Amino acid sequence: MMPLGGLSMEAQAFVIFCLGMLVLMGIGMNMALALVLTGAGMAWVMGFWDTQLLAQNLVSGVDSFPLLAVPFFILAGELMNAGGISRRIIDMAQAWVGHIRGGLGYVAIGAAVLMASMSGSALADTAALATILLPMMRDQGYPMRTSAGLIASGGIIAPIIPPSMPLVIYGVTTNTSISALFLAGIVPGLMMGAGLIVAWKWVLRRIDLPGGARLPLASRLRATARAVWAILMPVIIIGGMKSGVFTPTEAAVVAAFYALLVALFVHRELSVMALGPVLVRAARTTSIVMFLCAGAQVASYMITLADLPGVLTGWLGPLIEHPRLLMVVMMLVLVLIGTALDLTPTILILAPVMLPVAVKAGIDPVYFGLMFVLNGAIGLITPPVGTVLNVVAGVGRIPLADVIRGVNPFLVTYLAILALLVAFPQLVTAPVAWLR
Repeated sequence: MMPLGGLSMEAQAFVIFCLGMLVLMGIGMNMALALVLTGAGMAWVMGFWDTQLLAQNLVSGVDSFPLLAVPFFILAGELMNAGGISRRIIDMAQAWVGHIRGGLGYVAIGAAVLMASMSGSALADTAALATILLPMMRDQGYPMRTSAGLIASGGIIAPIIPPSMPLVIYGVTTNTSISALFLAGIVPGLMMGAGLIVAWKWVLRRIDLPGGARLPLASRLRATARAVWAILMPVIIIGGMKSGVFTPTEAAVVAAFYALLVALFVHRELSVMALGPVLVRAARTTSIVMFLCAGAQVASYMITLADLPGVLTGWLGPLIEHPRLLMVVMMLVLVLIGTALDLTPTILILAPVMLPVAVKAGIDPVYFGLMFVLNGAIGLITPPVGTVLNVVAGVGRIPLADVIRGVNPFLVTYLAILALLVAFPQLVTAPVAWLR
């Protein structure tokens, strides 16, 4: 096709991609459908219009063995919440640290880290934490604004600590080792938990909260014993992958099967008859994620044909020789994009474009993938989109504006951690090398 308006074919495709996504998102169109239509527009501009080609890409977007991990991790998260596994984790955390001044905040942080190592879903973990802890915090006089912000911030640890669904999607989309990405997420995930503890202590200086009664050691041990089956879940998953017993995809199946057995036969809080609604919820969430993957494949294929990674490399050419500065620029771009775009679409749309630039600059692809997902996870608690913020506001019946104000101290903490990891990549790469 001849250039129109003095623009090359690649430039036209880039304009179609950017304007198409902005316009379609602006009118509230479903993200997956917006990706399909944007990809179709790019195909028409570049002279590759073929309905069969579009259909083939839609199918290939979900025809992936590693991507099978997504529905099983989603199912595992639903079974955890329905089968009492999540509640037992919170009860155990409360038994050990609930008596400390502001103890329910520390309970939320500890439970968020433990639950993140089981489900890998920010929305599922946030919903479970908010459902159980927000009423308790309200009853004990905690300020709802800050409490909701803390729970929302704890929920986004799930995309970082393995098993993480966003890391699975990133690995499939960019052909990066999912096992290596899982290992890369351990230290940053723990840093996020530690950062929340520091931020919560700082917030407590301005809040007058009484301390609770310390439980006897026997009560603490009983709460721990009730949660032992939940604690074993991440040990089995991470230990199995580390020892090579099963792959990340197989680990998702193991997680779902384990959660099902514990919920049905150990805790006995889930009946066979109640499995139907659990399966329906998991299927609905899976369909949303898979449709996004299918739509993104159409756009991604056209992005590759238009050589948009090459165009981006040309624009960022002067920074290729300065990897640290390049990372700063790309992280700032992703922070801005995260305010308007959810995590999964950000991975599907931008990861195939940005990763080749990072690799050309000599940046480790596993490190870049972890940083990309971490940045996108932070976007889940940044307005105006802030999916996790909406979950907390809906579950706790708190005005969204209050949740946004309450999350600010923890958002600043996460941005500081992001900057620290940009300055010292060894915090991610060294543990991965040691664990592997």
